[in-house]
Amino acid sequence: QGTRDHPPAQAALRERLLSTVVSCFKRHGAAAIDTPVLELRETLMGKYGEDTKLIYELQDQGGELLALRYDLTVPFARYLAMNKVNNMKRYHVAKVYRRDNPATTRGRYREFYQCDFDIAGQFDPMIPDAECLKIVHEILSDLQLGDFVIKVNDRRILNGVFAVCGVPESKFITACSTVDKLDKVPWEEVKSEMVGEKGLSPEAADRIGEYVQLHGEHELVGVGSVAGGGRYDGLVGMFDPKGRKVPCVGVSIGIERIFSILEQRLKASGEKLRTTETQVLVVTPQKHLLAARLKLISKLWDAGIKAEMLYKKDPKLLKQLQYCEDTGIPLAAIVGEQELADGVVKLRDVSTREEV
Repeated sequence: QGTRDHPPAQAALRERLLSTVVSCFKRHGAAAIDTPVLELRETLMGKYGEDTKLIYELQDQGGELLALRYDLTVPFARYLAMNKVNNMKRYHVAKVYRRDNPATTRGRYREFYQCDFDIAGQFDPMIPDAECLKIVHEILSDLQLGDFVIKVNDRRILNGVFAVCGVPESKFITACSTVDKLDKVPWEEVKSEMVGEKGLSPEAADRIGEYVQLHGEHELVGVGSVAGGGRYDGLVGMFDPKGRKVPCVGVSIGIERIFSILEQRLKASGEKLRTTETQVLVVTPQKHLLAARLKLISKLWDAGIKAEMLYKKDPKLLKQLQYCEDTGIPLAAIVGEQELADGVVKLRDVSTREEV
């Protein structure tokens, strides 16, 4: 449940999408890192507020209590602390795991990719933060998803709202996680959760309502959030034996949501996506020319050219050209008896049928 296989067409689309994101990260000077898909359970516990119940825990493995990583941020903070790294600009593209109720139509899965860019280190205020916003803007523009709105907030403002509304400080964090649901469910549901589950007074909830509903509707139609990020200045210190702090700010691109949008758009357009990158098919028109095909294709491969041939000793010419049509291979390199005698290769443009 909540996982999927990706056939070639989807894998090709995903690769195109990821390369757009990664090239933006590289353009901004980030280095790649990788961390294990497993973390010690204690590394993850207590770092995600109420979502801790969504962590996949594993059985005791030789005295270690392990869990599957839930995101890429906590492993990064653990990495910085363990390796005593004080500043770093890194990106990480990898799968994460959540024991969530999957809503696959909306791009919500239990196993999914995250694409994170983070800047760790002591810098002048707001300069790295501004770059994170710029990155979101660049990626969403590059992907041509249509209009989007980037919302910027400061938790201290929200905490101020809670204080003014009479929420006790001990309930700030849980009230915040409920307010976060506003982009998915109507205010009435948020209010009833605040009062019913979180134990806020109805008066406080109503006063919060006056503030949080003060905005126009600018949602990316039917999609909701496709990226998010922020500061986590205290996280590295949680893993450092001396409590050494490293300020961090970062952004995460919600690749599955974006993938769902692009997939639907591709279906609607009826455009056929190529699943391979083959540039040329090596073709022979007569029998007993397998050796000639193998010799030519080896030369092409050695020159770094993406080439294929059919795995038959004597394939029919029409069958070979049809294969080019079906898979979108633009060129056919033909070596027949005449070409071999003349020491040439005939190059055929599959779409225009011109031969040189």
